[in-house]
Amino acid sequence: MSERNSSRVTEFILTGFPGLHPEYYGLVSAVLFFVYLMTVIANTVVLFLFATNRSLHKPMYYIISNLVVSDLLFSTTTLPKIISRYWFKSGVISFTGCFVQMFFVHYLGTVNSFIFFLMAFDRYCAICHPLKYADVLKKVRILILILTAWIISCAFSLNLLIRAYPLPYCGSNVIIHCFCDHIGITVLACTDRTPYALPAFAIAVIVLLVPLAFIVFSYCSILMEVTKIAGFKNRLKSLSTCSTQLIIISLYYLPRCFVYLASNVGITFSADVRIVIIMLYSLGPPMVNPLIYCLRAKDIRECLWKQFYRTVPHKPQVSAICT
Repeated sequence: MSERNSSRVTEFILTGFPGLHPEYYGLVSAVLFFVYLMTVIANTVVLFLFATNRSLHKPMYYIISNLVVSDLLFSTTTLPKIISRYWFKSGVISFTGCFVQMFFVHYLGTVNSFIFFLMAFDRYCAICHPLKYADVLKKVRILILILTAWIISCAFSLNLLIRAYPLPYCGSNVIIHCFCDHIGITVLACTDRTPYALPAFAIAVIVLLVPLAFIVFSYCSILMEVTKIAGFKNRLKSLSTCSTQLIIISLYYLPRCFVYLASNVGITFSADVRIVIIMLYSLGPPMVNPLIYCLRAKDIRECLWKQFYRTVPHKPQVSAICT
């Protein structure tokens, strides 16, 4: 604690995109604001449909609704600050505020990883064990699993926060990123980072690779099970029930795996390119996912259209209620 008290750093500065010329600040802030606005509107629509339509109260949509909440919170945690960085030229964030943001960035990222695990588990049970699906994934059971995912994620992220916050920060306070994360903060500590980096790496492996390993296993099992189904159309129909989750999971994991593999085979990126890639795979999916739900998930698509016809009826006799 004495190290913390002697720290000269009382605030951090988020650089955003280091090489961005000031003449583009307005454009970048407008683009980021559009992304945030679309993310909020699209995800709020999905939550509204889930809350008002009993036909969506199924295990798969309970899982999706929690992913929607996580995406909304993540975007709200990260985007407003970086928008103000370029809109109002205010990149300063308080010492405590930066750590709070770091906690939620890693917390919500971990929640997403475990939610994707549950998505894969849902499809694995539905296709590989259809007769047991209703018994295994009862409403109460799926809610317990979802709650467990939120609680466990909090424990992992709290561990990162508790270990990083007391470090002595007495040098540079410039974070070359669009938001505060564990690496971006701890590299600024005036001490050897190795003892703190190894546990953080172990947590990252558990959070990302363990769910990913099960996801790969589940979809391999699904593919093997589908090959046993007679008829090409029947196989295609079975696979289509996984398409929504598979697209969403791919958007989350593939860019992260690419960045990790690239760094290990000697491919290096400039700071700007690295930050752009991180922003794309961090903030792109929360905006795109609702569109995928509405286009690929039949139940959500039908409820969306029926809600639209109720709100803006094209003909007097049209009356549809999604129950």
